[in-house]
Amino acid sequence: MLTDHWPVFGIRVTTPRLELRPATQDDLVALVELAEQGVHAPDYMPFSLPWTREPQPAKARNALRFYWGTWANWQPDDWRLLLAVVHEGRVIGTQEGCAKDFAHRREIGSGSWLGLAHQGQGFGTEMRAGLLELAFTGLGTRWAISAARFDNAPSLGVSRRLGYVDDGIDVLAHDGEPRPFQRLRLTREAWSAHRTIPVEVTGLDACRDMFGA
Repeated sequence: MLTDHWPVFGIRVTTPRLELRPATQDDLVALVELAEQGVHAPDYMPFSLPWTREPQPAKARNALRFYWGTWANWQPDDWRLLLAVVHEGRVIGTQEGCAKDFAHRREIGSGSWLGLAHQGQGFGTEMRAGLLELAFTGLGTRWAISAARFDNAPSLGVSRRLGYVDDGIDVLAHDGEPRPFQRLRLTREAWSAHRTIPVEVTGLDACRDMFGA
């Protein structure tokens, strides 16, 4: 089986309403079709890289190149874990975790998006909580970091509900102009204090070495 040779594909993260799993080929198809239905309001761009504005078929093809590249370029000291977020058997978005030199830094970053139809229902908090359980309990993470535009209230709200605190400012190119993004940081202690969503992680024991853990 494929998981015998690439055991990361065997990871499963379950929360009360969601399953997070490494995206299958069918999941990738579902994700590019979901993105085409809308991820944000047309007059607002939450991402530093405006990938949602690309015309088809380039948008779908570039998304697939990115997804495939996360596996092709995986190294224990530089990895990006792309998880499909599934609710009642349907893919509703993605939750990503990434790290460089994790063995020494013990720090993980995250990124995510949900289809418009699935926003405003608490899924963003629940899926981030799933990733954080994998990171802190499963991999021994010490810090989790995130960033969002100052006017991206939903993303900032998710982070702050889970215990992140402000950690300075990043200036990123955004639509061709420099724009400040709020950087946030979550310590292991703060995560433990804000850990209220039940999460189960399976399949990680077979692939800890692939994360540099």
